[in-house]
Amino acid sequence: MRAHQRVASRNARFQQWQTLLTNRQKRQRAGRFLVQGVRPLTLAAEQGWGIEELLVDADRRLSRWAEEYIDAVAVADAEVIALPGDMLAELGEKDQDAAPELLAVVAMPPDDLARVRLTDRFLGVAFDRPTQPGNLGTLIRSADAFGADGVVVTGHAADVYDPRTVRASTGSLFGLPTVRTPSHREVLEWLSGTGVTVVGTDEDGDTDIEDYDFGAPTLIVVGNETVGMSTGWREACDRVLSIPMSGTASSLNAANAATVVLYEAARQRRAAK
Repeated sequence: MRAHQRVASRNARFQQWQTLLTNRQKRQRAGRFLVQGVRPLTLAAEQGWGIEELLVDADRRLSRWAEEYIDAVAVADAEVIALPGDMLAELGEKDQDAAPELLAVVAMPPDDLARVRLTDRFLGVAFDRPTQPGNLGTLIRSADAFGADGVVVTGHAADVYDPRTVRASTGSLFGLPTVRTPSHREVLEWLSGTGVTVVGTDEDGDTDIEDYDFGAPTLIVVGNETVGMSTGWREACDRVLSIPMSGTASSLNAANAATVVLYEAARQRRAAK
């Protein structure tokens, strides 16, 4: 096994890795987060994210994929560290018999809106103060699937780099620029003069999504799961859209609603070609 060193006890370094899983403040201060799962790990490497450490299982023979991954990433100066299987299972949030063979510590990119490309075909999503990491990760996955250029998370929100967010995105976080901003103001300043239309989503919206033309550059705003869009975002919207529904449901989960709107935008743009 190619390993620079071994950590065999739950020492201070191991405890630092634990905080990357559980402590948002310390994760942010360190500027690093822990990545679990074959697809997220693969995409993090393919998309050129800064992989700083690889944690590998010292108690088993690694798969060919894991060996090749270690060889490829270690060339880029990632430190390779071997841990006992039970410790790796703990960091992978798995039972010992389902311990991952490989985890990665990855550097966070800057929260810079310039990471999101603004083009004449721009399609983006702003998620206003999401509270559930799973919803945030699901929205990132849907935005990636339907061709969005990026996701902006505004206000006090679930953490983009929470392990639950990363898992729910199934790796899309690494392929789609996702940026955090303190409020809607930074986003509106960024969009000023670009011609991007801001459309909100709300069950009481004035236009059905099927009647709205998504051909122009568009930012879709999705509100908080409980209270919807903030007053600032609502006032900034050029239009507020609703999703036609039947049955007894009065509304959709925020991530599901965003997925429906993104699908409609992608459908219209495909048809226009």
